[in-house]
Amino acid sequence: MPAHASKPDDPALLKVDGPIATITLNRPAAFNSINLAIAQKLEQLAAYIEGDDAIKVLVLEGEGRAFSAGGDLQTIGAAAEAGTVTPVVGELLKHYHAFIEIIRRMPKISLSSVHGSAAGAGMGLAFVTDLCIAADDAKFTPAYAKIGVSPDGGSTVGIVGTVGSRRALQIFLAEDNFTAQQAYEWGLVAKTVPAAELKAATRQLAERLAQNPPAAISGTKQLVYQAATTPVKQQLDAEEHKIIMAMHTEEFRAAVKKFTSKSK
Repeated sequence: MPAHASKPDDPALLKVDGPIATITLNRPAAFNSINLAIAQKLEQLAAYIEGDDAIKVLVLEGEGRAFSAGGDLQTIGAAAEAGTVTPVVGELLKHYHAFIEIIRRMPKISLSSVHGSAAGAGMGLAFVTDLCIAADDAKFTPAYAKIGVSPDGGSTVGIVGTVGSRRALQIFLAEDNFTAQQAYEWGLVAKTVPAAELKAATRQLAERLAQNPPAAISGTKQLVYQAATTPVKQQLDAEEHKIIMAMHTEEFRAAVKKFTSKSK
């Protein structure tokens, strides 16, 4: 059995179809809440995807009625009662953060496909990917302030850079929940579709994204994520370096030939 092959009872499942890999959160009875087992599996699967040059797009989805209810409060609550929060939550986040670091840095596009509820760290997961498509009846619930904690699981990584600090404070401290349409208006969701069409629309978008040559995906993603914190001269130098590298690829030469032949 290949290293990435999934068993039906794995907490997260991987399916690879051509250039598109799909990770399915697979704890439907717990609304795909994130515990140590799912965090470890996500890190393992992301590492496999990062190392497979044939994969260009990662789709992240949830099994059952929800995308993800966030951190597993049964596990975390038990740790709080036992006075073991630091080691228990620390170990969980070590693997979960490793997963997030991989999907943010890898030269592939990650796309979350959200249905039902995305709450707490599940909301963060929806928006820490490069792009998000959502069912029009999906609901996003920050949840953190209500239980007396600050955001985690990449929530501020994905949201603040998109909506800015004031909107982020509104989301985390003043919103009980918000709709897919609001998320679309704030730039967090790229597209909303009827729930019955989410699977097909996700596949269609993933196939479109996979048409981008690897050099374009890698260079664009790195440049976009570093732009906000990089001095102008350094960013311009990075743009020059990335585009010249891309211009040495066969995909670029073929595309230019196709374009110039149409212009004649």
